[in-house]
Amino acid sequence: MPLMGSLYVGTSGLQTSQNALNTTAHNLSNTDTTGYTRQQVQLSARRYATLSVDPKSINNKQVGSGVNYSRVKQVRDYFLDKTYRKESGRSMFYEVSTEVLEEVEGQLGEMNGEAFQTTITDFWTAIQELAKDPANSVNHGLLVQKASELVERAGAVYDGLASYQDNLNHQILKQVKKINEYGQQILALNDSIRAIEAGGIEHANDLRDARNQILDELSELANIRYDEDINGDVWVQIEGIDFVRGSTCYGIELKIDASTGFYTPFWPQNASYRILEDGTREYNIDGAEVFRFNREISSDLDTDIGGLKAMLLARGDHRADYTDIADEGKYDKISQSVLMNIQAEFDQLIHNVATKVNDILAEAAGVRVLQGPLLLEDGRTIPAGARYCESEPDGYLRKSDGSPIQLFSKATTDGYEKVKGVDGKEYWVYVEEDAAHPDSLYTVKNLQVDPELMQKPAMLGFRLPDGSEDKETTEKLKAAFTEEEYTLNPNVRKKTTFVDYYTDLVNQVGNSGWVYRSIYQNQETTVESICNAREQVVGVSSDEELSNMIKFQNAYNASSRYINVVSEMLEHIISTLGV
Repeated sequence: MPLMGSLYVGTSGLQTSQNALNTTAHNLSNTDTTGYTRQQVQLSARRYATLSVDPKSINNKQVGSGVNYSRVKQVRDYFLDKTYRKESGRSMFYEVSTEVLEEVEGQLGEMNGEAFQTTITDFWTAIQELAKDPANSVNHGLLVQKASELVERAGAVYDGLASYQDNLNHQILKQVKKINEYGQQILALNDSIRAIEAGGIEHANDLRDARNQILDELSELANIRYDEDINGDVWVQIEGIDFVRGSTCYGIELKIDASTGFYTPFWPQNASYRILEDGTREYNIDGAEVFRFNREISSDLDTDIGGLKAMLLARGDHRADYTDIADEGKYDKISQSVLMNIQAEFDQLIHNVATKVNDILAEAAGVRVLQGPLLLEDGRTIPAGARYCESEPDGYLRKSDGSPIQLFSKATTDGYEKVKGVDGKEYWVYVEEDAAHPDSLYTVKNLQVDPELMQKPAMLGFRLPDGSEDKETTEKLKAAFTEEEYTLNPNVRKKTTFVDYYTDLVNQVGNSGWVYRSIYQNQETTVESICNAREQVVGVSSDEELSNMIKFQNAYNASSRYINVVSEMLEHIISTLGV
């Protein structure tokens, strides 16, 4: 090779060594940068110049033309990335579930510094005192007061659970917005990476780092699948549906429930709609929901991945009450939702207390089961089996209008309806509860202590027409709190009393919280081990980079000395031999 050509060999060494030093410095400066991937220099030989071809020789006579800085690649493990993102999504699912249960424990355990258990115990104590002296007006007032406290504090606990549902609902809105933002960012990064790498020379490693970081964060929110196509674009699916594909981001939209304000994420491209008069679309999202909860939550089925799914599952789709437990079909739909399950079980406790006490008072007031149909003047018929009584103004445990006294009444509707039979008599017929009409239910949301009784507790009296104390009724009230007749839900066989019911409810939450917390801690250990393994691949080691820096610096110095030697040889030839 001519000496002038030899200069190119040295120049290539200088250039590649300088570029390698720049890459090493870039690695060192990003040692603590979140999401940064270690970059590795790859060098290759430039094309050889063939001087002669000799078939008898092992090799042809060739002269090298230097070194080439072929590319700077990211050092990543595709399988570790996939595993990490899947397990971090599962970890986030259980982290959210654990936080929800801890919040519920706080709601049930304390009420302005006083446990709700105390409220039930106080009401039970008031009944015991009443049983000792049924005709004592002080005991009547104490019973009404403790009943009022029970209703008030039960309402506060239920409102706290409902408020936390609203809190989760707001977080769901924020998370969906964040997911859509991630989708737009991935689209923009796809475009930028494609533009830079289109020539096949440069590699947009820093942009790829940003995209990988987004995939890491997106995987915590939802169960994703992704891959990179031949053009360098990443496509992403969420729950098996395209989210980013080609030049489009199929953003998630939210359907708002008119009654609760709850958001339901759905895919607009999969939903049907109709155009309203104002030009807006009204979607029918049946079958287009992003998350479907018709499958069991299980690690084996990979249905326990993503923080957003955990929020939706914990929040549920409505405010639950005791009717969700009474109907096993409905209970199957709420059993996996932490908040709806607790709401329904708690409401069932209050409903059972209220209706049991009211039924005992009604029996004492003369309310009976109708043996045959009752024909009314207005043409209606009250069917057999309905509970009714004749109107007896100022009768025993009756109001002045002749209706039976109820300790717990409904806030929006009456407990009894006054009717007139074809026989000319007036009757009071019990208004049966109907799940289709929430106003007819004795639920926490629709419960109060009878306002008239609040003003005049002595209306209870508990003194029979013959002047004797009604110990039978007060003993029945007392027995109602000691009878083991109630279960938390259809899946629990243990029967319990009113007082122990709440204890079991709190214990159930505590046990579930412990289970979720254990799973979360184990999952955190798994994620940490995978993260450490991944960090060994993608992480920057300052010791290794400093070694590379010395290596490339020596290569740079060697190339510089090589150029100096060639330069001296040329100078000697020109100045000395050229004379």
